[in-house]
Amino acid sequence: MSKYFAEPFKIKMVEPIKVLSREERIEKIKEANYNVFALNSDDVYIDLLTDSGTGAMSDQQWSGVMRGDEAYSGSRSYKELMKSAKDIFGYEYFQPVHQGRAAEKVVMPMYLQEGKVAISNMHFDTTRAHVELAGARAIDCVIEEAADTESYHPFKGNMDNKRLVSLIEEHGREKVGLIIITVTNNSAGGQPVSMENIRETSEIGKKYDIPVCIDAARYAENAYFIKEREEGYENKSIKDIAREIFSYGEVFTMSAKKDAIINMGGLIGVKDREDLFETVKARTIPLEGFISYGGLAGRDLEAMAIGLQEGTDYDYLQYRVGQIEYLAGKLKEAGIAHQSPAGGHALFVDAKKMLPHIPYYQFPAQTLALELYKEAGIRSCDIGSYMMGNNPDTGEQIESEFEFTRLAVPRRVYTQSHLDVIVEALIAIKEKADSLKGYEITWEPPILRHFTAKLKPIE
Repeated sequence: MSKYFAEPFKIKMVEPIKVLSREERIEKIKEANYNVFALNSDDVYIDLLTDSGTGAMSDQQWSGVMRGDEAYSGSRSYKELMKSAKDIFGYEYFQPVHQGRAAEKVVMPMYLQEGKVAISNMHFDTTRAHVELAGARAIDCVIEEAADTESYHPFKGNMDNKRLVSLIEEHGREKVGLIIITVTNNSAGGQPVSMENIRETSEIGKKYDIPVCIDAARYAENAYFIKEREEGYENKSIKDIAREIFSYGEVFTMSAKKDAIINMGGLIGVKDREDLFETVKARTIPLEGFISYGGLAGRDLEAMAIGLQEGTDYDYLQYRVGQIEYLAGKLKEAGIAHQSPAGGHALFVDAKKMLPHIPYYQFPAQTLALELYKEAGIRSCDIGSYMMGNNPDTGEQIESEFEFTRLAVPRRVYTQSHLDVIVEALIAIKEKADSLKGYEITWEPPILRHFTAKLKPIE
């Protein structure tokens, strides 16, 4: 079992949480139409729905909130953010926005239109949605090793660069509007991407004159894995590794609600093209607000500037990844299959292996997520066929390569005791797994259905 690293902080304030009875939980999830997003947070004991915006800010960040300059234009907090971002990413231009999907809303239509495709090591849900909203189509191109959840590969999030070249030649260079490198690769199980792989992908982009965009939501965790696992980087700082990662992209989109440890915020980075940045600014003003606040309050900008720095601290990252490794070690002892090795922000339970009798179109990963709530009041989410939705051209249910139930651990929020409760609940579910049945959708929206769809149990 991996070594667990204790919290590099002390607790200064607490928020009470409660546990509903099993009978109450069964009624609550029924009222929510078996959609975990429709649950009230007060009815959740341990909330692993997402690590986005759910972290605990530090005393320094809360101090920054009080110092926030709320000027509409050219605020001091904006300047602090620009200084902090340049220090970490090394880019020339940055545009704050209110969250990651806002960054995608601004950037994706600049590169993608009807008839184009975007190729990524894996698109996450909102990225895929914004590719499709721009009229393009999303193609995933992760290495084959990612599909074997029980085998070890240090960088399962890698782009399959041999296939990437084949896809470019198959579709034609002019049809490929964008190459997206997602770090870490969330949909593959929070798996990191190696520097060698990022560099090679960038070189392919240059060869075919296709721009490279980095989805930077969890860049610091990815940098940590490179430092720990990739030869030649063991003595480099997290910031040095991050600067090299971003040197291989033309632009990045970022949800700052992850590695910047804030409750709301996002960022667009443009390496050195002033003309490209002018387009970003022109699109931001009508969509998000004036360029020096981008849909955020000054206090959010201040907290982001500080959080970016805190998120690159090695001791913090060692503890952060250590929590997931601890959870993975406990589940391995219990014989519960999950994406291995453990990712950076979440543990991805292999629902396909726990519930092999439930077909993809009855959503095994969603079934496990619902059962986890019934069992112990733990909210998680499906990263599988339910999330993938329907093919935008045929309307048919997509069969996902993975059927993961994601346990996304908020930053600096839960203790080791909470992790032990999660393990105990999963062991209890494993013992009765054969008796569980899947679910069917009774209503769904046309895009990003998993947020609001309604389901019912298969009788």
